[in-house]
Amino acid sequence: MNIKFRTTVARSSILIFATLAAVNVHAQIKVGVSISTTGPAASLGIPEKNTVALFPKEIAGQKVQYIVLDDASDATQAVKNARKLISEDKVDLLIGSSISPPSLAMLEVAAETETPMISIAGAARIVEPMDAKRRWVFKTPQHDGQMMAAITQHMSDNGVKTMGFISFSDAYGEGWYGETLKLAPVRKIKLVANERFARTDTSVTGQVLKLMSANPDAILIVGAGTPAALPQKALRDRGYKGKIYQTHGVANSDFLRVCGVDCEGTFLPVGPMLVAAQLPDANPVKKSALAYINKYSASYGKDSLSTFGAHAWDASLLMQEAAKGAVAKAKPGTKEFRAALRDGLENIENLPVSHGIVNMSPTNHQGLDQRSRVMVRIEKGTWKYVP
Repeated sequence: MNIKFRTTVARSSILIFATLAAVNVHAQIKVGVSISTTGPAASLGIPEKNTVALFPKEIAGQKVQYIVLDDASDATQAVKNARKLISEDKVDLLIGSSISPPSLAMLEVAAETETPMISIAGAARIVEPMDAKRRWVFKTPQHDGQMMAAITQHMSDNGVKTMGFISFSDAYGEGWYGETLKLAPVRKIKLVANERFARTDTSVTGQVLKLMSANPDAILIVGAGTPAALPQKALRDRGYKGKIYQTHGVANSDFLRVCGVDCEGTFLPVGPMLVAAQLPDANPVKKSALAYINKYSASYGKDSLSTFGAHAWDASLLMQEAAKGAVAKAKPGTKEFRAALRDGLENIENLPVSHGIVNMSPTNHQGLDQRSRVMVRIEKGTWKYVP
């Protein structure tokens, strides 16, 4: 009796485990998206959310379900979202967040649960240096280092010898500051002032007075979305006459609206998507950039078009490419499928996206080169390509 009873229990246990495993297998690929549709980064998150609605509903013969949550531009909420998406919704892939601090927080959850993640935020620290955690994380925007190289080159070519620096007092700002310390001396540009401000600040008068007292030839403002207009407007109000540079973190129409005439003449590096129509036909990114522009504009109009929506679109293109091989190796909803997606992302080669040509590797989880950036100047409230 004992032997028979134990055999029956063992068979029942096997059946239960097999049933539980079967429950976790999805009828479709599940993608969890955590982006900043409210809070200081809302001007980034809203076009990203619009873009997610344009994602394909079927990939590699599999239906796809997208679950979109707002992290309110907050790292703590982004972690809560990531945990919910993974533990409750059983997603196969995470996309997000819109900005660097929440993305850096989310990558901890992605690594812990071995869930591939594609960030649509800028900081190089999201994927560098490569380690066991970042092995699960990829990103679509250009690195701050790539963009800083373009800024310092432009400064050098235009006679800038001294520069001031003002940035967000968070991971995004610190990443850019580190790149400034590395690249400005290479171009023989001296950093003479260094200030910080919070994304939620309403005044930067003290910081601006310190910047102006140093009398730099140019000032770099490191911010994202509409909050980056605050120091620019303060500098113009105080009569600063030098060159002003911004980062690709402001490349949307909301920034232009809020900053208004105070942004005339500002230089910044952007992804080629933003000025795709102005690029020469020989540019290798022009075709893929226009494909996104046309699709987005048909649904929402050109006024809400931004580089941030395109970063989300590029995440979709990466996901589609990786899923082609993953669905042949494992079923959605399984650990094996998540691992196959991760491997597929890491092996992407020569994929045209809206911001460049992607070549991933075990040591490079961003995959963009110099083809992913151009310089622009703000003229009459629009972006003007600077050859």
